Amino acid sequence: MSTSTAVSGRRKSGSSKQDKPDNSPLPGQAISARPMAGDAIYERILGSIMEHRLTPGTKLVEEKLAGIFGVNRTRVREVLARLSHEGLITTIPNRGAFVASPTPEEARNIFAARRLLEPALLRHLCEQTRPEHIAQLRAHVAEEARARESNDRRAIIRLSGEFHIRIADMVENTVMSKMMRELASLTCLIIVLYDSPTVPACTHDEHGDIINAIAAGRTEDAVAAMLEHLDHIEEVLDMSAPPGEDEDLEAMLGMV
Repeated sequence: MSTSTAVSGRRKSGSSKQDKPDNSPLPGQAISARPMAGDAIYERILGSIMEHRLTPGTKLVEEKLAGIFGVNRTRVREVLARLSHEGLITTIPNRGAFVASPTPEEARNIFAARRLLEPALLRHLCEQTRPEHIAQLRAHVAEEARARESNDRRAIIRLSGEFHIRIADMVENTVMSKMMRELASLTCLIIVLYDSPTVPACTHDEHGDIINAIAAGRTEDAVAAMLEHLDHIEEVLDMSAPPGEDEDLEAMLGMV
């Protein structure tokens, strides 16, 4: 697939009194040396989802997140509300916020949405493609190949998802780009829930076929290659597989 990452946050260098945590840390819990801006917290959580550090069903405790990021609970609550709006977080009354666990039906709906959106993105890109677009996509696929050679599964997953986001960003339509980012992130959750451990859900070879068609100006071949690629991802998923569990929230966010 499932942006370095298209998900990169910006940190604010300054801090103020209201930026400090309004809750004491949990026992043994490290605190960020500098309060993080809301966008940076959002990108950290989103990136952890795309790298499969945060797995479906993981509980996101406001107090613990506030301590990890060195902010107050209000800022954490705002970030969780944003992620919930995008479908990546599920909030259960009296229980809290959890990383979403898409059902098989929801997973199929997400792939159906991608089959509508990504051909449209490709057609737009093929109309306005520039040599630097092809160079950037080929460099990205080369990075994917290096991650596979080193068996860096988290990097493989992140880069596979970012390939699709890069195409969306090249079209320079902010609405379509936002939709693609959300769908790619949801697909990452689906893959961690239903991926067969012995079969890669997204291969750089298929990405290469899409790039070759774009470079040659074969729009409909590029669209066909993308649809075949999405079909392949969905076909190798085992919708009966249970979600994994991991309790170390701080480690999953890459803060230790």
